[in-house]
Amino acid sequence: MTGPFTPGGTVSPNAFPCGGCGARVEFAPGTTAMRCPYCGYEQQISHGDRQIREHGLAELGTLPRKPVAQLAAYVYVCQRCAAQTQSNETATLCQFCGSPLVLDPDASGQIVPEAVLPFALDRNGVRESLRKWINSRWFAPNALKKVTEAESTRGTYVPHWTYDSQTYSSYSGARGEHYYVTETYTDSDGRTQTRRVQKTRWYPVSGQVSRFFDDVLVPASMTVPPAKVDALAPWPLPEAAPYQPQYLAGLHALRYDIEPETGLDEAKRRMDSVIHDDCRRDIGGDEQRVDGVNTNYTAITFKLMLLPIWIACYLYGGKTWQILVNGRTGEVHGERPYSKLKIFLAVLLAIVVVVVILYFWLNGHHTTTTSHTTTTRHH
Repeated sequence: MTGPFTPGGTVSPNAFPCGGCGARVEFAPGTTAMRCPYCGYEQQISHGDRQIREHGLAELGTLPRKPVAQLAAYVYVCQRCAAQTQSNETATLCQFCGSPLVLDPDASGQIVPEAVLPFALDRNGVRESLRKWINSRWFAPNALKKVTEAESTRGTYVPHWTYDSQTYSSYSGARGEHYYVTETYTDSDGRTQTRRVQKTRWYPVSGQVSRFFDDVLVPASMTVPPAKVDALAPWPLPEAAPYQPQYLAGLHALRYDIEPETGLDEAKRRMDSVIHDDCRRDIGGDEQRVDGVNTNYTAITFKLMLLPIWIACYLYGGKTWQILVNGRTGEVHGERPYSKLKIFLAVLLAIVVVVVILYFWLNGHHTTTTSHTTTTRHH
């Protein structure tokens, strides 16, 4: 156990001794157990009577936490070799002996996580996800397919805020309904033709929609760009477990640097886009225009959840490329090189196809015109 946390002070991480050989056990991705990397001894993770709970906004003023700006780095004292490791993470590895260092959440100076989505993908799974991802890149250089191993892989839990809310929205806008009229026009050969033209009548509308939002996710750390983290969705949140420090042993975990109040503002923006879609469906018709929406958010709750991400780097062409892998589903998002030759050939092929289509269209149009002219002269 750790003592009280003071910014800049030292902390004693949780200890996870192996029951078989006395070494340190680590969480084994894809299981609900900790495993010794030396003797293979396994120890199941018990949740006891702990359950995942949501916090009301009124609790923000009562939860023990320090402002993000006031938090200094943690200085871990390894219980195996007594070395000190300085880190901004709530879980890391001893820089000297590699032992797991997991901070007791009560000593972090931050809101304690309620839930964790444990890693299901191990390093072999990351290797397979990388191989599949590389093979599916159409415009990547052929030589990239020879890259089958990441230079470095780092299993990291990234903190997220989740928000629930019941919403009631009033909207105003317009419903567009299509109708058709017949118009006459003169074509390029001077002939009079007719055509049906689509037009739209607009009718002012207003109404109300409601929706309950459950677990709207907002990344709580800027260490990994939130846009890249969002690209790994969806996450199987129902598979989350009540937080236990054992899930972090042998891995890394970031502390949050986005306050829950700021996260709520982003959550409302994400809810708003869904609410606008609800308004359009409620308006109906062939086209919709939403001019204004007024939303009332009630029964707002939140919690801190840790999501698993493998941060991997591979080398190609003398450059390091980073990918992120969803540690639960294997979804990959990352950087990749492009083959200029493949892109050039694809553009060239597209140009050839367009030229061929235009040739046959113009040739067919010319034949039709000649046939029409000949018939006119015969008469």
